[in-house]
Amino acid sequence: MADRSNIIEIRDLTKTYTDGLGVKALDGLSLKVKRGEFISIIGPSGSGKSTLLHMIGILDTPTSGTILIDGEDVTTMSDKERSSARNKMLGFIFQYHHLLPDFSAIENVMMPLLISGKNKAEAREIAKELLKKVGLEDRIDHRPNQLSGGQNQRVAVARALANRPKIVIGDEPTGNLDSNSSDKIYELLRKLNRDYGQTFILVTHDEDMAAKTDRIIRIVDGRIVDDRNLF
Repeated sequence: MADRSNIIEIRDLTKTYTDGLGVKALDGLSLKVKRGEFISIIGPSGSGKSTLLHMIGILDTPTSGTILIDGEDVTTMSDKERSSARNKMLGFIFQYHHLLPDFSAIENVMMPLLISGKNKAEAREIAKELLKKVGLEDRIDHRPNQLSGGQNQRVAVARALANRPKIVIGDEPTGNLDSNSSDKIYELLRKLNRDYGQTFILVTHDEDMAAKTDRIIRIVDGRIVDDRNLF
């Protein structure tokens, strides 16, 4: 039975890519994440960090093992069920913001809301409030090429939060920014974590940023070699 205090439970997860040499990206990995935690996942390139993130994000399927998200076993879901669970429970922030270049900031944030079935007026109101939350209320009609890198990443953060996901996943969310912008994005994510109580899981190469999270999980060769609570 799932422990309801945990938003994520991963049990004996393996992922082997059968093309080429049959690389084992994850090797019997188990992990529990409590609701509202702010976690960093670190490790060398090729250690399995991004593979694990893709599993948690329901973007890929494991070779074996179980993943429970909010008590639901996502490894046994159909493609349609997985897509629905992903849209309902998860928000994504990537290293590159992936904003639609021909759309304004508010239109980019509205997009997942419209896809989920919100009407245009409601979606605009929610998007406007989120852009205010990330400090861009005076930039809502600007397109990505009219914004700085840090501002575009703030729009991406607002978009990730649009459907009020239970879990926000960041794959090197500050990796393409200068140190000042990176610090500001981290502080923003931390504030949102405290304000909304959502679970944040960040893959990062930035050890300084990792040291400011609640918990550091270090992965090497597809296994967790260190798991430390910092606060």
